[in-house]
Amino acid sequence: MKKTFKLVSLILCVTLLLSVVSVGGFAAEKKDYVIVSPYEDVIWSGEGAWGAYKGTLHSHTTYSDGNLTLESMIKEYYEQDYDFVANADHGVTGVEWNRHPEQQLLYCYNLFNLKHLTDEEFEQITNGTYPLYDGTIRNKKMVCVTGANELNNLTVTKPHVNGYFLPEEAAFGYGGTENGYDEALSYIEKNGGLSHINHPGDWLYTNDNPDAVNNPDNVKFFGDLILKYDSCLGTEVFNEDNGVDGYDRILWDNLLMYTLPYGKNVIAFSNTDAHDHENIDTSFNIFMMEENDVDHIKETMQSGAFFCVTRKLRVTDIGPYEEIDAMNTDLPYPVFTSVEVDDHAVLATAKDCDYVQFIADGKIIKTVENTDGTFFINLDEIEGAEDFDYIRVEAFGEGGICLTQALVIEDGSDKNEYQEQPKTELEKFIYIIKGSIIWGLLRELFGFTN
Repeated sequence: MKKTFKLVSLILCVTLLLSVVSVGGFAAEKKDYVIVSPYEDVIWSGEGAWGAYKGTLHSHTTYSDGNLTLESMIKEYYEQDYDFVANADHGVTGVEWNRHPEQQLLYCYNLFNLKHLTDEEFEQITNGTYPLYDGTIRNKKMVCVTGANELNNLTVTKPHVNGYFLPEEAAFGYGGTENGYDEALSYIEKNGGLSHINHPGDWLYTNDNPDAVNNPDNVKFFGDLILKYDSCLGTEVFNEDNGVDGYDRILWDNLLMYTLPYGKNVIAFSNTDAHDHENIDTSFNIFMMEENDVDHIKETMQSGAFFCVTRKLRVTDIGPYEEIDAMNTDLPYPVFTSVEVDDHAVLATAKDCDYVQFIADGKIIKTVENTDGTFFINLDEIEGAEDFDYIRVEAFGEGGICLTQALVIEDGSDKNEYQEQPKTELEKFIYIIKGSIIWGLLRELFGFTN
Protein backbone atom coordinates (compact mmCIF):
# COMPACT_ATOMS: atom_id res chain seq x y z
CA MET A 1 0.00 0.00 0.00
CA LYS A 2 2.81 2.35 0.93
CA LYS A 3 4.59 1.56 -2.33
CA THR A 4 1.42 2.32 -4.29
CA PHE A 5 1.00 5.66 -2.46
CA LYS A 6 4.62 6.59 -3.15
CA LEU A 7 4.20 5.71 -6.83
CA VAL A 8 1.05 7.84 -7.14
CA SER A 9 2.78 10.73 -5.33
CA LEU A 10 5.76 10.48 -7.67
CA ILE A 11 3.52 10.52 -10.74
CA LEU A 12 1.63 13.57 -9.42
CA CYS A 13 4.88 15.43 -8.72
CA VAL A 14 6.27 14.69 -12.17
CA THR A 15 2.98 15.75 -13.78
CA LEU A 16 2.95 19.01 -11.79
CA LEU A 17 6.58 19.68 -12.67
CA LEU A 18 5.94 19.09 -16.37
CA SER A 19 2.95 21.42 -16.32
CA VAL A 20 5.01 24.18 -14.69
CA VAL A 21 7.79 23.73 -17.25
CA SER A 22 5.22 23.74 -20.04
CA VAL A 23 3.60 26.95 -18.82
CA GLY A 24 6.98 28.56 -18.24
CA GLY A 25 8.13 27.54 -21.70
CA PHE A 26 4.97 28.96 -23.28
CA ALA A 27 5.41 32.23 -21.38
CA ALA A 28 9.00 32.47 -22.55
CA GLU A 29 7.88 32.17 -26.16
CA LYS A 30 5.63 35.23 -25.81
CA LYS A 31 8.14 38.02 -26.47
CA ASP A 32 7.85 41.32 -24.70
CA TYR A 33 8.56 44.48 -26.64
CA VAL A 34 8.47 48.25 -26.60
CA ILE A 35 7.11 50.66 -29.22
CA VAL A 36 9.75 53.22 -30.16
CA SER A 37 8.16 56.41 -31.48
CA PRO A 38 9.93 59.20 -33.39
CA TYR A 39 7.42 61.54 -31.69
CA GLU A 40 8.47 60.57 -28.17
CA ASP A 41 10.01 63.96 -27.35
CA VAL A 42 7.33 66.12 -28.97
CA ILE A 43 5.38 68.39 -26.61
CA TRP A 44 1.92 68.43 -28.17
CA SER A 45 0.12 71.00 -26.04
CA GLY A 46 0.42 73.32 -23.08
CA GLU A 47 3.52 75.17 -21.98
CA GLY A 48 6.42 74.74 -24.36
CA ALA A 49 4.29 73.06 -27.05
CA TRP A 50 6.09 72.48 -30.32
CA GLY A 51 4.87 74.01 -33.56
CA ALA A 52 3.60 72.19 -36.66
CA TYR A 53 5.44 73.56 -39.70
CA LYS A 54 4.50 72.93 -43.33
CA GLY A 55 7.32 72.50 -45.81
CA THR A 56 8.76 70.91 -48.92
CA LEU A 57 12.29 69.67 -49.48
CA HIS A 58 12.03 69.26 -53.24
CA SER A 59 11.06 72.00 -55.69
CA HIS A 60 12.23 73.44 -59.01
CA THR A 61 12.65 76.71 -60.87
CA THR A 62 13.94 77.95 -64.21
CA TYR A 63 17.47 77.42 -62.88
CA SER A 64 16.84 73.86 -64.10
CA ASP A 65 13.68 72.50 -65.76
CA GLY A 66 11.06 74.47 -63.82
CA ASN A 67 8.50 76.57 -65.65
CA LEU A 68 8.66 79.60 -63.34
CA THR A 69 11.41 81.72 -61.83
CA LEU A 70 12.81 81.34 -58.33
CA GLU A 71 11.19 84.65 -57.41
CA SER A 72 7.75 83.52 -58.58
CA MET A 73 7.92 80.09 -56.94
CA ILE A 74 9.12 81.36 -53.57
CA LYS A 75 6.43 84.04 -53.42
CA GLU A 76 3.75 81.45 -54.21
CA TYR A 77 5.00 79.10 -51.50
CA TYR A 78 4.87 82.03 -49.10
CA GLU A 79 1.31 82.81 -50.21
CA GLN A 80 0.27 79.18 -49.68
CA ASP A 81 1.43 79.25 -46.06
CA TYR A 82 4.59 77.18 -46.31
CA ASP A 83 6.99 77.52 -43.40
CA PHE A 84 10.15 76.24 -45.09
CA VAL A 85 11.30 75.39 -48.61
CA ALA A 86 14.40 73.65 -49.98
CA ASN A 87 14.81 74.41 -53.67
CA ALA A 88 16.44 71.35 -55.26
CA ASP A 89 17.00 72.11 -58.91
CA HIS A 90 18.56 69.41 -61.09
CA GLY A 91 22.33 69.44 -60.73
CA VAL A 92 22.20 72.91 -59.15
CA THR A 93 22.90 73.27 -55.43
CA GLY A 94 20.48 75.70 -53.84
CA VAL A 95 21.64 79.02 -52.41
CA GLU A 96 19.82 81.84 -50.64
CA TRP A 97 16.79 83.01 -52.60
CA ASN A 98 18.28 86.46 -53.22
CA ARG A 99 21.26 84.99 -55.05
CA HIS A 100 21.85 83.63 -58.53
CA PRO A 101 22.95 79.97 -58.36
CA GLU A 102 25.28 78.60 -60.98
CA GLN A 103 23.27 77.33 -63.94
CA GLN A 104 24.00 74.35 -66.16
CA LEU A 105 24.35 74.63 -69.91
CA LEU A 106 21.72 71.87 -70.19
CA TYR A 107 19.04 74.35 -69.14
CA CYS A 108 20.18 77.22 -71.35
CA TYR A 109 16.66 77.39 -72.81
CA ASN A 110 15.71 79.15 -69.57
CA LEU A 111 18.64 81.56 -69.74
CA PHE A 112 16.43 84.60 -70.33
CA ASN A 113 13.83 83.55 -67.77
CA LEU A 114 15.83 83.82 -64.56
CA LYS A 115 14.98 85.97 -61.58
CA HIS A 116 15.65 85.71 -57.86
CA LEU A 117 14.37 87.75 -54.91
CA THR A 118 15.75 91.16 -54.11
CA ASP A 119 17.63 91.50 -50.84
CA GLU A 120 14.64 93.33 -49.35
CA GLU A 121 12.15 90.67 -50.47
CA PHE A 122 14.38 87.91 -49.10
CA GLU A 123 14.64 89.60 -45.72
CA GLN A 124 10.89 90.22 -45.52
CA ILE A 125 9.89 86.69 -46.57
CA THR A 126 12.33 85.11 -44.12
CA ASN A 127 11.05 87.26 -41.25
CA GLY A 128 7.35 87.18 -42.19
CA THR A 129 6.83 90.86 -42.95
CA TYR A 130 6.42 90.51 -46.72
CA PRO A 131 2.82 91.30 -47.77
CA LEU A 132 0.57 88.59 -49.19
CA TYR A 133 -1.19 89.12 -52.52
CA ASP A 134 -4.08 90.90 -50.80
CA GLY A 135 -1.71 93.27 -49.00
CA THR A 136 -1.99 91.75 -45.52
CA ILE A 137 1.14 90.89 -43.56
CA ARG A 138 1.63 87.19 -42.88
CA ASN A 139 3.64 87.69 -39.67
CA LYS A 140 5.17 84.22 -40.01
CA LYS A 141 8.57 83.60 -41.53
CA MET A 142 9.42 81.11 -44.27
CA VAL A 143 12.83 79.50 -43.80
CA CYS A 144 15.28 79.14 -46.69
CA VAL A 145 16.97 75.72 -46.65
CA THR A 146 20.10 75.91 -48.81
CA GLY A 147 22.36 73.12 -50.04
CA ALA A 148 19.69 70.98 -51.75
CA ASN A 149 20.35 69.38 -55.14
CA GLU A 150 18.58 66.73 -57.21
CA LEU A 151 21.34 64.49 -58.57
CA ASN A 152 21.40 62.24 -61.65
CA ASN A 153 19.83 64.84 -63.92
CA LEU A 154 21.32 63.58 -67.20
CA THR A 155 19.18 60.46 -67.19
CA VAL A 156 16.11 59.25 -69.03
CA THR A 157 14.61 56.94 -66.39
CA LYS A 158 14.96 59.40 -63.46
CA PRO A 159 16.97 57.53 -60.82
CA HIS A 160 16.90 60.77 -58.85
CA VAL A 161 18.37 61.34 -55.41
CA ASN A 162 18.08 64.50 -53.36
CA GLY A 163 21.11 65.71 -51.44
CA TYR A 164 20.77 68.18 -48.56
CA PHE A 165 23.12 70.53 -46.70
CA LEU A 166 25.73 70.17 -49.42
CA PRO A 167 28.53 72.70 -49.90
CA GLU A 168 27.61 75.28 -52.53
CA GLU A 169 30.21 74.04 -55.01
CA ALA A 170 29.21 70.37 -54.63
CA ALA A 171 27.19 68.29 -57.11
CA PHE A 172 27.05 70.97 -59.79
CA GLY A 173 26.03 69.24 -63.01
CA TYR A 174 26.00 65.79 -61.41
CA GLY A 175 24.64 63.90 -64.43
CA GLY A 176 24.71 60.32 -63.15
CA THR A 177 23.73 57.10 -64.89
CA GLU A 178 20.45 55.26 -65.46
CA ASN A 179 20.96 53.15 -62.32
CA GLY A 180 23.31 55.50 -60.49
CA TYR A 181 21.67 55.63 -57.07
CA ASP A 182 24.69 54.12 -55.34
CA GLU A 183 27.18 56.58 -56.79
CA ALA A 184 24.97 59.60 -56.04
CA LEU A 185 24.35 58.52 -52.45
CA SER A 186 28.07 57.90 -51.98
CA TYR A 187 28.89 61.35 -53.37
CA ILE A 188 26.44 63.04 -51.00
CA GLU A 189 27.80 61.17 -47.99
CA LYS A 190 31.42 62.00 -48.86
CA ASN A 191 30.45 65.68 -49.08
CA GLY A 192 28.84 65.70 -45.65
CA GLY A 193 25.22 65.82 -46.79
CA LEU A 194 22.02 63.95 -46.05
CA SER A 195 19.91 62.28 -48.71
CA HIS A 196 16.73 60.49 -49.63
CA ILE A 197 15.59 58.56 -52.70
CA ASN A 198 13.16 60.43 -54.94
CA HIS A 199 9.95 59.01 -56.45
CA PRO A 200 11.20 55.39 -56.76
CA GLY A 201 7.97 54.28 -58.42
CA ASP A 202 8.79 56.46 -61.41
CA TRP A 203 12.06 54.59 -61.97
CA LEU A 204 10.28 51.25 -61.41
CA TYR A 205 7.54 52.14 -63.94
CA THR A 206 4.83 51.23 -61.44
CA ASN A 207 2.10 52.82 -63.55
CA ASP A 208 2.62 49.95 -65.99
CA ASN A 209 3.50 47.38 -63.34
CA PRO A 210 2.09 48.24 -59.88
CA ASP A 211 3.39 44.99 -58.40
CA ALA A 212 6.98 46.15 -58.97
CA VAL A 213 6.86 47.64 -55.46
CA ASN A 214 6.42 44.10 -54.09
CA ASN A 215 9.17 42.54 -56.18
CA PRO A 216 11.80 41.18 -53.74
CA ASP A 217 14.63 42.19 -56.08
CA ASN A 218 13.42 45.80 -56.15
CA VAL A 219 12.93 45.87 -52.39
CA LYS A 220 16.44 44.50 -51.89
CA PHE A 221 17.89 46.99 -54.38
CA PHE A 222 16.57 50.05 -52.53
CA GLY A 223 16.84 48.47 -49.08
CA ASP A 224 20.54 47.73 -49.53
CA LEU A 225 21.18 51.34 -50.56
CA ILE A 226 19.47 52.65 -47.43
CA LEU A 227 21.43 50.21 -45.27
CA LYS A 228 24.74 50.96 -46.97
CA TYR A 229 24.65 54.73 -46.44
CA ASP A 230 24.01 56.15 -42.97
CA SER A 231 23.33 59.53 -44.56
CA CYS A 232 20.47 58.11 -46.68
CA LEU A 233 17.48 58.77 -44.45
CA GLY A 234 14.74 57.11 -46.50
CA THR A 235 12.54 57.69 -49.51
CA GLU A 236 9.72 59.82 -50.83
CA VAL A 237 6.35 58.13 -50.33
CA PHE A 238 4.40 61.02 -51.85
CA ASN A 239 5.64 63.18 -54.72
CA GLU A 240 3.68 66.00 -56.36
CA ASP A 241 0.30 64.58 -57.51
CA ASN A 242 1.59 60.98 -57.35
CA GLY A 243 0.90 60.64 -61.06
CA VAL A 244 3.78 58.26 -61.73
CA ASP A 245 4.39 56.86 -58.26
CA GLY A 246 1.06 56.15 -56.61
CA TYR A 247 2.29 52.94 -54.97
CA ASP A 248 5.41 54.24 -53.25
CA ARG A 249 4.04 53.94 -49.73
CA ILE A 250 3.53 50.21 -50.39
CA LEU A 251 7.20 50.03 -51.37
CA TRP A 252 7.96 51.90 -48.14
CA ASP A 253 6.21 49.20 -46.10
CA ASN A 254 8.31 46.56 -47.83
CA LEU A 255 11.49 48.55 -47.23
CA LEU A 256 10.68 48.88 -43.53
CA MET A 257 10.31 45.12 -43.22
CA TYR A 258 13.63 44.71 -45.04
CA THR A 259 15.76 47.24 -43.11
CA LEU A 260 14.35 47.17 -39.56
CA PRO A 261 15.83 43.72 -38.79
CA TYR A 262 19.18 45.45 -39.39
CA GLY A 263 18.25 48.23 -36.97
CA LYS A 264 17.64 51.01 -39.51
CA ASN A 265 14.36 52.84 -39.94
CA VAL A 266 13.27 54.20 -43.32
CA ILE A 267 11.99 57.75 -42.96
CA ALA A 268 9.16 58.76 -45.28
CA PHE A 269 9.18 62.10 -47.10
CA SER A 270 6.45 63.95 -48.99
CA ASN A 271 7.40 66.72 -51.40
CA THR A 272 5.78 68.97 -53.98
CA ASP A 273 8.48 68.47 -56.64
CA ALA A 274 6.73 71.52 -58.07
CA HIS A 275 7.73 72.99 -61.42
CA ASP A 276 4.91 75.58 -61.41
CA HIS A 277 2.28 77.09 -59.10
CA GLU A 278 -0.35 74.43 -59.81
CA ASN A 279 1.75 71.73 -58.13
CA ILE A 280 2.47 73.53 -54.89
CA ASP A 281 -0.75 72.35 -53.19
CA THR A 282 0.07 68.68 -53.72
CA SER A 283 2.36 66.80 -51.31
CA PHE A 284 4.24 68.22 -48.33
CA ASN A 285 5.56 67.54 -44.83
CA ILE A 286 4.38 68.74 -41.43
CA PHE A 287 7.44 69.02 -39.16
CA MET A 288 7.01 69.05 -35.38
CA MET A 289 9.69 71.40 -34.05
CA GLU A 290 10.51 73.60 -31.08
CA GLU A 291 11.64 76.32 -33.47
CA ASN A 292 11.39 76.82 -37.22
CA ASP A 293 15.00 77.16 -38.30
CA VAL A 294 17.50 75.24 -40.41
CA ASP A 295 19.10 73.42 -37.47
CA HIS A 296 15.74 72.08 -36.26
CA ILE A 297 14.70 71.18 -39.82
CA LYS A 298 17.87 69.12 -40.24
CA GLU A 299 17.39 67.47 -36.86
CA THR A 300 13.76 66.61 -37.64
CA MET A 301 14.65 65.13 -41.02
CA GLN A 302 16.89 62.71 -39.12
CA SER A 303 14.58 61.98 -36.18
CA GLY A 304 11.41 61.50 -38.24
CA ALA A 305 9.27 63.69 -35.97
CA PHE A 306 7.01 64.75 -38.82
CA PHE A 307 4.01 63.72 -40.91
CA CYS A 308 3.55 63.26 -44.65
CA VAL A 309 0.53 64.77 -46.41
CA THR A 310 -0.73 64.44 -49.96
CA ARG A 311 -3.76 66.04 -51.58
CA LYS A 312 -4.14 63.50 -54.38
CA LEU A 313 -3.89 59.70 -54.36
CA ARG A 314 -5.24 56.85 -56.44
CA VAL A 315 -6.97 53.72 -55.12
CA THR A 316 -4.59 51.06 -53.73
CA ASP A 317 -4.89 47.85 -51.72
CA ILE A 318 -4.24 49.77 -48.50
CA GLY A 319 -6.49 52.70 -49.35
CA PRO A 320 -7.89 55.02 -50.28
CA TYR A 321 -10.89 53.11 -51.58
CA GLU A 322 -11.95 56.04 -53.75
CA GLU A 323 -9.54 58.39 -55.48
CA ILE A 324 -8.75 61.54 -53.52
CA ASP A 325 -8.17 64.77 -55.43
CA ALA A 326 -8.21 67.94 -53.35
CA MET A 327 -5.40 69.80 -55.09
CA ASN A 328 -5.90 73.55 -55.27
CA THR A 329 -9.16 73.45 -53.31
CA ASP A 330 -10.18 74.98 -50.00
CA LEU A 331 -10.77 71.56 -48.45
CA PRO A 332 -8.76 71.22 -45.23
CA TYR A 333 -6.28 68.36 -45.26
CA PRO A 334 -6.18 65.80 -42.44
CA VAL A 335 -3.32 66.13 -39.98
CA PHE A 336 -2.34 64.43 -36.74
CA THR A 337 -2.30 66.63 -33.66
CA SER A 338 -0.66 64.05 -31.40
CA VAL A 339 0.74 60.53 -31.49
CA GLU A 340 1.47 58.97 -28.11
CA VAL A 341 2.59 55.53 -26.97
CA ASP A 342 1.60 53.89 -23.68
CA ASP A 343 3.18 50.47 -23.23
CA HIS A 344 1.71 48.39 -26.09
CA ALA A 345 -0.95 50.95 -27.04
CA VAL A 346 -0.96 53.87 -29.47
CA LEU A 347 -3.28 56.87 -29.09
CA ALA A 348 -3.45 59.35 -31.96
CA THR A 349 -5.52 62.49 -32.36
CA ALA A 350 -6.25 64.05 -35.73
CA LYS A 351 -8.40 66.74 -37.30
CA ASP A 352 -10.21 67.08 -40.62
CA CYS A 353 -10.31 63.34 -41.26
CA ASP A 354 -13.09 60.78 -41.78
CA TYR A 355 -11.26 57.71 -40.53
CA VAL A 356 -7.88 56.42 -39.45
CA GLN A 357 -6.23 53.11 -40.21
CA PHE A 358 -3.42 51.37 -38.36
CA ILE A 359 -0.96 49.48 -40.52
CA ALA A 360 1.60 46.92 -39.34
CA ASP A 361 4.02 45.13 -41.64
CA GLY A 362 2.14 46.31 -44.71
CA LYS A 363 -1.32 45.18 -43.59
CA ILE A 364 -4.28 47.09 -42.20
CA ILE A 365 -4.85 45.77 -38.68
CA LYS A 366 -7.54 48.21 -37.53
CA THR A 367 -9.75 50.96 -38.97
CA VAL A 368 -11.42 53.55 -36.74
CA GLU A 369 -14.13 55.95 -37.91
CA ASN A 370 -13.81 59.51 -36.65
CA THR A 371 -16.28 60.33 -33.90
CA ASP A 372 -14.31 62.57 -31.55
CA GLY A 373 -10.90 62.97 -33.19
CA THR A 374 -9.20 60.29 -31.10
CA PHE A 375 -7.98 56.93 -32.39
CA PHE A 376 -6.72 54.08 -30.20
CA ILE A 377 -5.20 50.66 -30.68
CA ASN A 378 -3.98 48.18 -28.08
CA LEU A 379 -1.57 45.74 -29.67
CA ASP A 380 -2.18 43.25 -26.85
CA GLU A 381 -5.53 42.65 -28.54
CA ILE A 382 -3.89 41.92 -31.93
CA GLU A 383 -2.77 38.35 -32.56
CA GLY A 384 0.95 38.11 -33.33
CA ALA A 385 1.68 41.78 -32.62
CA GLU A 386 4.89 40.85 -30.80
CA ASP A 387 6.30 39.74 -34.16
CA PHE A 388 5.53 43.00 -36.00
CA ASP A 389 8.44 45.13 -37.17
CA TYR A 390 6.49 48.37 -36.87
CA ILE A 391 3.11 50.04 -36.72
CA ARG A 392 2.09 53.27 -38.44
CA VAL A 393 -1.06 55.36 -38.73
CA GLU A 394 -2.85 56.99 -41.67
CA ALA A 395 -5.65 59.57 -41.54
CA PHE A 396 -7.99 59.93 -44.54
CA GLY A 397 -10.32 62.81 -45.35
CA GLU A 398 -11.84 64.68 -48.27
CA GLY A 399 -8.81 66.96 -48.30
CA GLY A 400 -6.18 64.24 -48.56
CA ILE A 401 -4.24 61.72 -46.52
CA CYS A 402 -1.77 62.22 -43.67
CA LEU A 403 0.53 59.49 -42.42
CA THR A 404 2.86 59.05 -39.49
CA GLN A 405 6.34 57.66 -39.61
CA ALA A 406 6.90 54.05 -38.58
CA LEU A 407 6.70 53.39 -34.84
CA VAL A 408 9.26 50.62 -34.43
CA ILE A 409 8.55 47.51 -32.38
CA GLU A 410 11.69 46.52 -30.48
CA ASP A 411 11.89 43.17 -28.69
CA GLY A 412 15.54 43.38 -27.68
CA SER A 413 16.72 40.74 -30.13
CA ASP A 414 20.09 41.06 -31.86
CA LYS A 415 20.09 42.94 -35.15
CA ASN A 416 21.42 41.61 -38.42
CA GLU A 417 24.71 43.07 -39.61
CA TYR A 418 24.59 44.47 -43.12
CA GLN A 419 27.46 43.43 -45.34
CA GLU A 420 27.59 44.47 -48.95
CA GLN A 421 27.96 41.55 -51.32
CA PRO A 422 30.70 42.11 -53.91
CA LYS A 423 29.61 41.95 -57.54
CA THR A 424 30.90 39.27 -59.87
CA GLU A 425 32.57 40.35 -63.11
CA LEU A 426 29.39 39.49 -64.99
CA GLU A 427 27.26 41.52 -62.57
CA LYS A 428 29.62 44.49 -62.97
CA PHE A 429 29.27 44.27 -66.75
CA ILE A 430 25.47 44.09 -66.57
CA TYR A 431 25.46 47.04 -64.15
CA ILE A 432 27.45 49.14 -66.63
CA ILE A 433 25.09 48.21 -69.47
CA LYS A 434 22.01 49.07 -67.41
CA GLY A 435 23.55 52.39 -66.46
CA SER A 436 23.94 53.47 -70.07
CA ILE A 437 21.75 56.03 -71.80
CA ILE A 438 20.99 53.43 -74.49
CA TRP A 439 19.50 51.12 -71.87
CA GLY A 440 17.51 54.04 -70.50
CA LEU A 441 16.09 54.85 -73.92
CA LEU A 442 15.16 51.20 -74.48
CA ARG A 443 13.34 51.18 -71.15
CA GLU A 444 11.45 54.31 -72.09
CA LEU A 445 10.52 52.93 -75.50
CA PHE A 446 9.44 49.46 -74.42
CA GLY A 447 8.46 50.05 -70.79
CA PHE A 448 10.36 47.18 -69.18
CA THR A 449 11.63 47.44 -65.62
CA ASN A 450 15.28 47.47 -64.70
